[in-house]
Amino acid sequence: MTTKLTAEDLAQFRRDRVLVDPYLEWAEGEGVPVIEDFGVDLLACETRPWARFGCGGAIVNLKGRGNYCSAFLFDLAPGGSTAVQRHLYEDVYYVLSGHGSTQVETRDGRTHTFEWGPKSLFALPLNAPYRLFNGSGSEPARLVSTNNACMVLNLYHDEDFVFENDEWFTEREAEDSWFSGDGEMTAIRPGRVLWDTNFVADLSGFELKPWEARGAGSGNMQFILADGSIGAHVSEMPVGTYKKGHRHGPGLHIFIVHGAGYSLLWYEGDKDFVRVDWRHGMMFAPPNMMFHQHFDTSLDPARYLAVGLGSKRYPIVYARRAGSENNRSDVSLKDGGRQIEYQDQDPRIHALWLREIARTGVQSKMGKFFDEDAILRKIPAE
Repeated sequence: MTTKLTAEDLAQFRRDRVLVDPYLEWAEGEGVPVIEDFGVDLLACETRPWARFGCGGAIVNLKGRGNYCSAFLFDLAPGGSTAVQRHLYEDVYYVLSGHGSTQVETRDGRTHTFEWGPKSLFALPLNAPYRLFNGSGSEPARLVSTNNACMVLNLYHDEDFVFENDEWFTEREAEDSWFSGDGEMTAIRPGRVLWDTNFVADLSGFELKPWEARGAGSGNMQFILADGSIGAHVSEMPVGTYKKGHRHGPGLHIFIVHGAGYSLLWYEGDKDFVRVDWRHGMMFAPPNMMFHQHFDTSLDPARYLAVGLGSKRYPIVYARRAGSENNRSDVSLKDGGRQIEYQDQDPRIHALWLREIARTGVQSKMGKFFDEDAILRKIPAE
């Protein structure tokens, strides 16, 4: 429990504190590694016993998170489990490795159980008591939670209120079957389709819908998870293709589901790119309004999950509100949107990708958009 201060102590405490980040103070006091970087290999991160959750853990604060969302990493030992949890921040879980189950209680006193495995995605009703279990007696399990704990703790700066609140949010409990993978599909517009659920058993096999406006052969699916304000979507690039460059607000955490490649990031006017190489287990977050572009270089389609504050139902921040052309990532910069069309991108970008896929034996399917021989002749290998 929080130590109670006298009125005099409290007054002095308030006078001495300026430019405070309660979330970062809380994170430093949790006794687990606090990892800060541009991109992180979640499968290689060190974890330590996290008393609050009753398992191994780490806190990952990406530099592009924008104080909206962050990530918690959890390790469940063989046959292990977490302590029972409930909290006033939302979180979306992605399973990096291992198999197990989740038990969640609803207000009517019932316990719902569902089983998860590698590349499962799930979220739970806000502040509903829950517990995670490793289903294997010999293999560990590792999960990552993208959550808005930083925003909530900074808003209330009261740990007890966030973690020991007994309020129920019954309207978020949804249908019983949604805990086992059922859901409801809603088409918003071409390329924008929502799947409303609490649980997706395997993101690598989930059916996506075509969204050619974002890239050659691109597919996409938007998710509303546990009726939450943390949104998620999955996108895929076919072999021999890549996405169009675009930019948006901060905090969108990107996880690689399958395939391998890299992303380039740059601010308008930059001479050089920042490069993040990726495969399953990598996580990064493009900073606020920093252009970024994703490239598949493998012999498999590249699929990624993006999670961040603001869903299609509850956009929360203005930058995510629907209906405004200049907020759309599939509308060209020339038309007031946030996307760079292939014909407008820096010619170095395609030349670099062609050299990368030459190393992996992939054949380009982008010839209808580019004169590839001319690009290579114009920009010699460095």
